[in-house]
Amino acid sequence: MTGLAIAVLASAMFGTSGAFADALMATGWTPGALVTVRVAIAALVLTPFALWSLRGRFRLLRAAWGQVLSFGAVAVAGCQLFYFNAVQRLDIGVALLLEYSGILLVVLWAWLRHAQRPRRLTIAGGAAALGGLVLVLDPGGGGLDPLGVMWGILAGTGLAGYFVMAARGEGALPPIALAWSGMAVGAAGLAAFDVLGLLPWGTSTADVTLLDRPVPWWLPIAGLSVVAGALAYATSIIASRLLGAKVASFTGLLEVLFAILFAWLALGQRPGPWQLAGGLVVLAGIALVKADESTTPVPAHDDREVDVPEGVRHPVTLGPPGIVDGRELPHEALLDSEDGVGVQIR
Repeated sequence: MTGLAIAVLASAMFGTSGAFADALMATGWTPGALVTVRVAIAALVLTPFALWSLRGRFRLLRAAWGQVLSFGAVAVAGCQLFYFNAVQRLDIGVALLLEYSGILLVVLWAWLRHAQRPRRLTIAGGAAALGGLVLVLDPGGGGLDPLGVMWGILAGTGLAGYFVMAARGEGALPPIALAWSGMAVGAAGLAAFDVLGLLPWGTSTADVTLLDRPVPWWLPIAGLSVVAGALAYATSIIASRLLGAKVASFTGLLEVLFAILFAWLALGQRPGPWQLAGGLVVLAGIALVKADESTTPVPAHDDREVDVPEGVRHPVTLGPPGIVDGRELPHEALLDSEDGVGVQIR
């Protein structure tokens, strides 16, 4: 499966969270309780798979402790906390639009950090994707709560941080291990907010309505935690490492389209013609960004031989940044050996 296909799959799984959460909140669940339970269960589900991926190499966790803490605090707990605070003061469409404007920060990060100045196709694709997203979300008129706007912008920075940190391969920490450790940190942080009373806490064991029929409360909780939590985060990190932060973040816009589709199927919230048209524009914008990434000029190969650390099974030939043995890798790709030692391409 290609990186783009994995990213689409991750977006589809993330997109189910809205339908599950909406059905649960209708019975009395609060956003704070939902996100805490979601992250905690997701961390538990990923535990055996993360331990298997580490194979006793816990030094990788120690080496990547900074990445794990920042990922859990910013990309998991912070992003969701900021978003739900925005939803309390803004229409969900406006809050989502503000959050997904964070992909522009990813482009800015690539420019400032890696000197990857956005080219015309990326600029055009970004404008088209955000313009289409406006049509999809249909925020409507009326005044905006300044504090809600601030929370939405903070959610956007959290989303940008998620894609940037997920795309990093430093320390050779396996994607599932990063998702698991980040979830554990995020769950601990959210639990602390709950104990301090910063997140209103409310749960319910009443049946919820999905697909026009009652289902037990634990079923959407399982979907929110396993499908939209553990599986979605793990596959999204894999896609981000294969595609790079920029393409992965723009592809992540598909989550909004999937969210509307699942809300239509599960809750009967049918999208209007403008939303359908906006979805096509979003897809066109993603295609432009992906095309720009695919047509990036590659400098001539200089066949430099480098020494590699002990543990790598065979040496590699490095060309320009991002080229290994004549194959183009996504930015910041990492060649990992079985014991976690590899060569990082910057």
